[in-house]
Amino acid sequence: MADTPTQAKPTGPEEPSIEKRLLLAFLLMGAVLFLMPYFYKNFGPQPPPPKPVPAAATQPTEQPAPAPAKPAEIPRPAPVAGAKTAAPRVWSEKEQSLLVETDLYKIVLSNRGAVVRSWVLKKYMDNEHQPIDLVDAPAALKTGYPFSLRFKDPPPAVDLNQALYAVKPAPDGLGADFDYSDGLLVVHKTFRFQQRSYLSEFSSEVTQGGAPLAHAIEWRGAFGDTTTQSTAVVQTSVHYDLVSGKLVVRSIKDAKNGPVVEWGAYSFCGIQDKYFAAVFLPHAEGPVELVTVSDSVEGATTAGVAVGGAGANRFSLFVGPKDLDILKKVSPKLEQVVDFGTWFGWAAKPLFLIVNWINHNLVHNYGWSIVLVTIVINFLLLPLKFSSMKSMKKMQTLKPQIDAINARYKGIGMRDPKKAEQNQEVMDFYKKHGVNPMGGCLPMLVQLPFFIAFYNVLSIAIEMRGAHWLWVTDLSQPEHFTIRALPVLMVAAQFVMQKMTPTPGQDPTQAKMMLVMPLVFGYMFWSMPSGLVLYWLTSNLVGIAQQWFINQSMPAPPPEAGPPAASKRKKGGH
Repeated sequence: MADTPTQAKPTGPEEPSIEKRLLLAFLLMGAVLFLMPYFYKNFGPQPPPPKPVPAAATQPTEQPAPAPAKPAEIPRPAPVAGAKTAAPRVWSEKEQSLLVETDLYKIVLSNRGAVVRSWVLKKYMDNEHQPIDLVDAPAALKTGYPFSLRFKDPPPAVDLNQALYAVKPAPDGLGADFDYSDGLLVVHKTFRFQQRSYLSEFSSEVTQGGAPLAHAIEWRGAFGDTTTQSTAVVQTSVHYDLVSGKLVVRSIKDAKNGPVVEWGAYSFCGIQDKYFAAVFLPHAEGPVELVTVSDSVEGATTAGVAVGGAGANRFSLFVGPKDLDILKKVSPKLEQVVDFGTWFGWAAKPLFLIVNWINHNLVHNYGWSIVLVTIVINFLLLPLKFSSMKSMKKMQTLKPQIDAINARYKGIGMRDPKKAEQNQEVMDFYKKHGVNPMGGCLPMLVQLPFFIAFYNVLSIAIEMRGAHWLWVTDLSQPEHFTIRALPVLMVAAQFVMQKMTPTPGQDPTQAKMMLVMPLVFGYMFWSMPSGLVLYWLTSNLVGIAQQWFINQSMPAPPPEAGPPAASKRKKGGH
């Protein structure tokens, strides 16, 4: 039952986060799109890189839920020497399962081990369109069911996770008490649920010979929506350290060499995946033990936790969705389990709040909310686009002079010292006429925080999970079609916008190369969340309209007469 623990310590280098990978990909794409046109001639061609259900009373089911293989002998209370001082012996003769159903949950409790066999969230569907069961029953057969007891070495002689507890349903049908005693070893567990809340109460107490026996409460064998392929990757332990004032997250990698044991004053601690959490909120102010474990089940590695560490553990228990509105009502600090990102969280959270407000108050659809927010963002960037376009129009008028400069250096190799003179002469000419050749990059760079912020929102906000828009069934996932319409439309729109945008100084070979860029973006976005593709598609459509307006209102001025005079450095001829 107990694994060899290792103390928490900093882990080795980890793979770059999705934010870093997206940032690098986006910057590289921007370099290909904007830097290459301005320096192409100097450096040569380069490749583009359910409606609430009335609660039912707690009741024994006729058929018990699936259980682990029955041991050869059921732990029974044995006679204890010194019977006068021994506690009364308490157990059950048969295995029982209890069904507790509220507006939000459907929970199956078992008196074998006094554990949870099933914890179904009635309002959230899995990938198979069934209500999500946060308990992975096949994995739990090997690792133990949630709310099993964990003891330090040596464990009690009796396996309390296989003992048959006496069960007493709560009078209101929203919980149960479980008791076991062999006269020396005494265990009491209590579950209490609420009709319309994801917050419940749990307590456990173990004594041996009248003395408290330290133990922890386990949730192992996977957690969350186990029908997704990447479930194990996103399972982590989580706790909020009151001393440091920080949220601490431990991954499966942290426990690969053995359980990670931590003690501290925690506001909450438990297990989570991207969209759901099961966290314990201690009643006492003393330190709490949190053990992060890594289990291998049928070739897959899953995360698990054990919480407690005292002889008597009493917790409030939140098991449910990582919904900001719900989390705030439980504890202000609990909303930090919704991680909007390290680098761009400052943009992602306000963006989510705006999209969420528009959905609730205006359009009642997250897809249309994304469309409206994208339109607003693009119009806020319109002055910047005007400035950029003005610079590009100016560059267009200077193209004959730039061509003349380049013609004088025709045939010069990359290593020729005169290549530096050519570059300097071009930059001096741009500076003389007040043109910034990098100005075209600015609108795209400004959109970078919004791009990554939208990705973070769509990846972790449970409100986006399963959100519909027209033919799209889930904005947080790619379209479920062989041919995905949104990326195809995005490529077409980007191609049109690229043809409408002036590209001063671009030769025919380079122009052909740039035609590949919409396809590169299409490949990049093919497996992205549909909501992110919708954001970029809407940006392109708004960009087309804005570009048409700019082209009409800002026609290119006539080119300046004559090529520029050769610089003093070129006297004597080339």
